[in-house]
Amino acid sequence: MRDDARVRALRLESSPPAERRPARMDLSIVIVAYQSRDRLLQGLATLPAACPGLEIEIVVVDNDSKDGTCEALARAFPAVRLIPNRENVGYARAVNQGLRATAAPFVAVMNPDCETRPGALRTLVDHLLAHPRSGIAAPRILNPDGSLEYSARAFPDHLTFLFNRYSLLTRLFPGNRFSRRYLLTDWDHATVRDVDWVSGACMVVRREAIAEVGPMDERFFLFNEDVDWCRRMKLAGRAVTYVPDAVIEHRVGVSRRRVSARVIYARHRGMILYFHKHHSAPPALAFLADAAILLRAGLMMAANALRPR
Repeated sequence: MRDDARVRALRLESSPPAERRPARMDLSIVIVAYQSRDRLLQGLATLPAACPGLEIEIVVVDNDSKDGTCEALARAFPAVRLIPNRENVGYARAVNQGLRATAAPFVAVMNPDCETRPGALRTLVDHLLAHPRSGIAAPRILNPDGSLEYSARAFPDHLTFLFNRYSLLTRLFPGNRFSRRYLLTDWDHATVRDVDWVSGACMVVRREAIAEVGPMDERFFLFNEDVDWCRRMKLAGRAVTYVPDAVIEHRVGVSRRRVSARVIYARHRGMILYFHKHHSAPPALAFLADAAILLRAGLMMAANALRPR
């Protein structure tokens, strides 16, 4: 059977619609989708095996996709609840819509391009159950080729925009101390560890902790909302923990093809917002930092324009 036919044939019977929701709900799963129909359907098909023994509900918030996502979702997974937006409201705001629409004590926030390995989400829920002060548990994330995605990181500093995961300096000099500090590459990633922050591609969050620190900051349109959320968890005394026995595969949409200039701008605007929110600096220094980040955004937009569509 072809993969697309196999996906259409599957149903998430463990995730009934609101009117048939069981009294006990263990895990809510919130996925924000935008122009990701095929990857979303593939990822949804892996969720039942990732949650053995759990009562789950799944909500997909669609940010006005034009690729038939909503129609395909209704056909392939009628038990999944859909919240369709009439415009792209941004990632953080869409996640918060999903949080308000769900009720379980733990919430898995996921990107649509994630495929979960068997038992992955159950492992993260079990970790949070065993560690009451943990606010977020996150899995080991693998790239499609099986290599490790450095998804657990240290908090960014004033040089991180030059030495992050995708920066030219990190690609040219992967062993430099700034990139190693930020990406935690000196750690084997095979052991459970409390870290500063984890990628929002997949994280399981304790709802009680969300009540303490608040939902995602909706001023972040896309990118850096996960860093901010983890920082607020840490400031509230909640641990953010990397749990390597839980594994997902992330088919991240970054490639050599052209991306929207809006995405590049949103990433850099998020950097500026994060630093203004969490790091005080003299006005002159803050201005220079903002200018450097925007200059980098401009250079990336120019390089992006030369890539194939």
